[in-house]
Amino acid sequence: MIPPEIKVKNDELPDAPGVYFYYDQKDHLLYIGKATSLKRRVGSYFVKAHTDRIGEMVSQIHRIDYHETPTVIEALILEANEIHARRPKYNILGRDDKTFLYLVITDEPYPRPQLIRGHELKVRKNYLRVFGPYTSSRSLKMALEMIRRGIPWSTCLPGQRRPCFDAQIGKCPGVCTGRISKPEYRRVIRQLILFFEGKKAKLERELKKEMVLAAKNLQFEKAALLRRRLFALEHIQDIALISREDHELPFTKKDSDGAIDLMGRIEAYDISNISGTSATGSMVVFIEGKPAKQLYRKFKIKTVKGANDVACLEEVIRRRLKRGFPPARGGTQGGGSKERGWELPEVMVIDGGEPQVNRVQEILDELGVEVPIIGIAKGFDRKQDRLVFDQENRDLQRVVTRGKELFQRARDEAHRFAVKYHRVLRGKSMKL
Repeated sequence: MIPPEIKVKNDELPDAPGVYFYYDQKDHLLYIGKATSLKRRVGSYFVKAHTDRIGEMVSQIHRIDYHETPTVIEALILEANEIHARRPKYNILGRDDKTFLYLVITDEPYPRPQLIRGHELKVRKNYLRVFGPYTSSRSLKMALEMIRRGIPWSTCLPGQRRPCFDAQIGKCPGVCTGRISKPEYRRVIRQLILFFEGKKAKLERELKKEMVLAAKNLQFEKAALLRRRLFALEHIQDIALISREDHELPFTKKDSDGAIDLMGRIEAYDISNISGTSATGSMVVFIEGKPAKQLYRKFKIKTVKGANDVACLEEVIRRRLKRGFPPARGGTQGGGSKERGWELPEVMVIDGGEPQVNRVQEILDELGVEVPIIGIAKGFDRKQDRLVFDQENRDLQRVVTRGKELFQRARDEAHRFAVKYHRVLRGKSMKL
């Protein structure tokens, strides 16, 4: 319940996404925040205990303004733009520009969006545009993935013989194979810039106009593509963008300083099948750098037919993450199991390369899970193994350097455990 002495715009807060603004008695701006529900989020400030800093701020609130937005993504973008323009006291208190996250559009023949910290922003200056600061890296990454369905940009390099994985699933317009020209690609990047300028309505009008013109000129394939992109932008399902600030997520694995503990729980996954028969998956757990065999789990693949390791891995990860929730009070979890929800790991190690890592990341984003992923693409020997991970995450880069041998041992153990279970199932099927 908001105290009656605090003035609220229109005397009421809507149960809708948006950005809220707190002002003190002298009408100085104190704080800007985003919310999936303005009514619930703003109300929460006045019904629960806070840290000293937030409590101090709440005691000064005299007036509340807000701007309602159609989607949570647009609230995320508006919040960042307003913080950048107005720099409220409590948004920047105790922090400096070096700690904030920014979205930059690189200035190169085929520009790309990248996420960087403020200290990097001052070192490198070859950018078309800079957006931010953003308060949640997780929310920003998820927003970019959602937007990419309607504005497909490229992260690959031109001159490749085969289309990249993102091009195969419609997230890259084909820079890798030269399917899109530089001027056409620049238009795509301009659309991305429009979106992050908060001009989604203008972007949708332009796409509609371009779609109608393509149909008029009998370019039906182009018109259909534009229609799909427009539909994706108009129907963004962004409820998963609820941030930790807005709602405590059940799937969050990060301690106070965000560090990854290599002596903590490390999980590794592998898929085993021969010609698509008796497919199995394994999850092994290392704690304090050693196998914790009592925590190993095996999965008989139920939904995938044929040899499709990526799809099998998706089934395993989804089934594992269902165990991330503790059981409901008075009930059981997972079809009668009485065990508590499985603790989330410090790192997930995946036996595979970009296709496997990308698929797992999509699942984590969909479910609101924040756990680093490291893929290990097999080489001729252990020295040739290639580690696949988010190269823009400097903390993860350091962890990969320190923990490569541990991750390889966990991968090898996951492979051994998966093969062992696969042989058991094959033996049973041959007897039948």
